[in-house]
Amino acid sequence: MSEQSEQINELATALAKAQGKITGALKDSANPFFKSKYADLAACWDACRQPLSDNGLSVIQVPESDETGVTVVTLLAHSSGQWIRSSLHMKPKDTTPQGVGSAITYARRYALAAFVGLAQIDDDGNVASGKGKADPRGEPEDREYVDEKQVDKYVSLFTDALNADVEEEEKAKMVSGLRAELAGKNDLFIAVGEKMESRQKSAIRLYCESHTKAMKENIGRRG
Repeated sequence: MSEQSEQINELATALAKAQGKITGALKDSANPFFKSKYADLAACWDACRQPLSDNGLSVIQVPESDETGVTVVTLLAHSSGQWIRSSLHMKPKDTTPQGVGSAITYARRYALAAFVGLAQIDDDGNVASGKGKADPRGEPEDREYVDEKQVDKYVSLFTDALNADVEEEEKAKMVSGLRAELAGKNDLFIAVGEKMESRQKSAIRLYCESHTKAMKENIGRRG
């Protein structure tokens, strides 16, 4: 249920001006396994922060929790004192820090987009609900339990490989070897990707593609 100040005429006018400048959120976060991209919370903020600020608008988001899940309370405020407030409740699949954090981030992103009229793409919402990537037929795959120790292990291994002081060809081989170890372990690979920076995930994808290309060329020369 949403609430608002007694008057919102000035807020509505300011928001209309801001929306005239707000563009779609840039899909700059990569899912390395599925080679897809989505607009994360930072990208959503980048798309609307300046237009909102230029028109005296601010967004305040506060997370709350109880036994039923997490709730993000979002307040759109105007310099005149006028405001609109609403809450979005989410129920994480599990209560691990990662599960709760994903649900809060997801709720913040969607609430922000809804309040300011921001277009975005949802390629990571399944993280919050404990689901894998939806398949082309529209049926999501269940996310299985993932051992956090294994996740941290591979995050460390991938990071070390990416930072290794070796030739690019050797680095591509190391990264591809780690990727091969995770073949068939999609949930684990996705969880590893969630803990890595976008630039690291993009690098993993590029190194794997480079190694695959080199292998095909070697086979072609031998043939």
